[in-house]
Amino acid sequence: MFNNDGSYRWVPNNGGGSPKSFRNIPWKKIKTAAIVLAVVLFVAIGVFTCYYTVDDKQQAVVTTFGKVTDVVDPGLHFKLPFGIQQVEPVDVNVYQKIELGYSSQDPQYSTDESTMITGDYNIINVDFFVEYKISDPVAYLYSSNNPEEILKNLIQSQVRNVVGSTSVDDALTTGKESIQMQVKELVTEILEDYDIGLTLIDVRIQDSEPPTQEVMEAFKAVETAKQQAETVVNDAKAYQNAKIPEANAQADQLLQNAEYLKQKRINEATEQVAMFQAMYNEYILNPEITKSRMYYEAISQILPDVKVYINTGDGQNVDMLLPLESLVTNQEGE
Repeated sequence: MFNNDGSYRWVPNNGGGSPKSFRNIPWKKIKTAAIVLAVVLFVAIGVFTCYYTVDDKQQAVVTTFGKVTDVVDPGLHFKLPFGIQQVEPVDVNVYQKIELGYSSQDPQYSTDESTMITGDYNIINVDFFVEYKISDPVAYLYSSNNPEEILKNLIQSQVRNVVGSTSVDDALTTGKESIQMQVKELVTEILEDYDIGLTLIDVRIQDSEPPTQEVMEAFKAVETAKQQAETVVNDAKAYQNAKIPEANAQADQLLQNAEYLKQKRINEATEQVAMFQAMYNEYILNPEITKSRMYYEAISQILPDVKVYINTGDGQNVDMLLPLESLVTNQEGE
C-alpha cells in the first residue's frame, strides 16, 4: 500500500492463500508441455545431427571427442549426435593451383616473387604455375597449421635454388623443361618428409623474361633465329625424305638394267661358245675343209670388195677357178 508521503509499503495477504489470478494457472499442463517440447527438441536435434553427406570429390575425417577415428568416402553416412562425433569434409579429388609471380584474376598484380638471380649472375623474372591436390586428409588437417603456405614457400625456395644454378640463356630459352623437372623432383622429395598431406601434380614455367626491354628484344631475336634454324632443318629433312625414295627407285632401275645386260652378255657368250664348239666339232671331222672355209670367210669380211676365186684343179687350168662371190651370193639367197 502507499503511505501518505508517497512511499510504497508491502502488506502481506492475511487470507493465507494465493491471489485468485495465480490460482487459476494450470501449472501441471505447462510443466508437461515443457517436458514434451524438450523431448521433441532433443529427438529432433539427435535426428538431424546423426547423419551427413560427403560429396563425390571429397573425403570426410570423423573425430570422436576430438580424436580421429575414421576417414569416409563419398556418400551418406551416420555419426553420433550432439557433438560427440565431428565431421570435417576435405576436397581430395580437386586439382588446386598456386600462382607465383602473377595472378590470373588480377592482370595488374605485381610482386617480387618472380625476380631471381641465375647461375651466371643475371636477373630474370620467372612466373610459375603449380598444381597440387590433397592426398592425405588427416595429415592435411592436423599435421600443420597452413599446408598451402608451406607448399608455396617450399616451391619458391626450390625454384630459386634451381634457377640459381642455371644460366640465363637456358632459363629463358631451351632450359625451361629441365628447370621444371628439377623443381618438381626436389619438392616431391621434401613433401614426403614433411608429410603435410599434399601431393605435387605439376610445375610449369608460365613465363620467363629479362628485367629490361633491350635484353628482352635480344633474347627474342635469338629465339626467332633458333626457330628459323629448326624450320630450315625440318625443310631439309622433308626434302631428304622426298628424294631418298626417288634415288632408291633410280638405283633399283640401274641394278635391274645392269642385271639385264649381264644376263644378255652371258647368253651371247654362251651362244658364241656353242657356235665355236659346233665349228670345232666340224673341224675335227674335216680339218682342211673347215680351215679353208674359215680362211675364205675371214677374207670376205676383211676385204668385202675383193673377188676371191677358188681353184678346184691343179692350179694351172683357169677354167677350174670358181668365184667365191657367186657361192656366197647363192648361199645368202638360199
